[in-house]
Amino acid sequence: MQYFSVAEAITMPGLRLVLSAGVPGPWGEAAKAMLHARNVPFAAVAQEPMGANEALCEWTGHRNAPTAVYDDEPPLTSWFDILMLAERLGSGPSLLPTASADRVLCLGLIMEICGQDGFGWNRRLNMLAGVWGAQDVADAAPHERAYIRQYGLSPQAVARAPDRVADILKMLAARLHAQKAAGSDYLVGERLTAADLYWACFSQLVRPLPKEVNPIPDYVWDFYSVMPDVVAAALDPILFAHRDRIYAHHIGLPLDY
Repeated sequence: MQYFSVAEAITMPGLRLVLSAGVPGPWGEAAKAMLHARNVPFAAVAQEPMGANEALCEWTGHRNAPTAVYDDEPPLTSWFDILMLAERLGSGPSLLPTASADRVLCLGLIMEICGQDGFGWNRRLNMLAGVWGAQDVADAAPHERAYIRQYGLSPQAVARAPDRVADILKMLAARLHAQKAAGSDYLVGERLTAADLYWACFSQLVRPLPKEVNPIPDYVWDFYSVMPDVVAAALDPILFAHRDRIYAHHIGLPLDY
């Protein structure tokens, strides 16, 4: 993927999407998938994972990826805001159901996948605990301490995270089994929604796609592949059969990041 620097991106018109360069971060990959599905072009702007990203912070007020900046509008960082931007700017079928009950279900599933205290949030705690568990956070650089506070890393949160991850995986698997019994290959209704894209991208956190279609750095592969036993026990094959269909039919392979 071609990345622009912050200095280059500031003066560019249209949509700029800040992404973690060289890493398939699930929040960023999901943002890309939604924009692709809605036919929205964007310029990728490089962010250094866990880096100081001082120029990015000065421009947007955020060190994180993804951050979306459209023309002169305020920067957007939340999954919901980026989804709604894709809906507003895009064309083709909406990624949200029309019926209110299904829309609530779709947004609720996404919240459990990628929102605060959701699957991605707690899976990240699993991984960060391996980095910071044996080191006093006070020894971290200031920008690293900012990330740690933002991500809610604490002994209590780390201890709770595996069961929370497993519970969400079981819920998603049960949902897919029920949908399959009803004749659908999707999480909500009978067509693609943002919930399907989010799960496909976030599934990497427990079972990365094969390296021949996913040129993932070895250290990230190790982070994503190692997990507590209770999480490994919750990996129902239907979760990854769904993921593979979504990538094959809606997102496309190989990954480009």
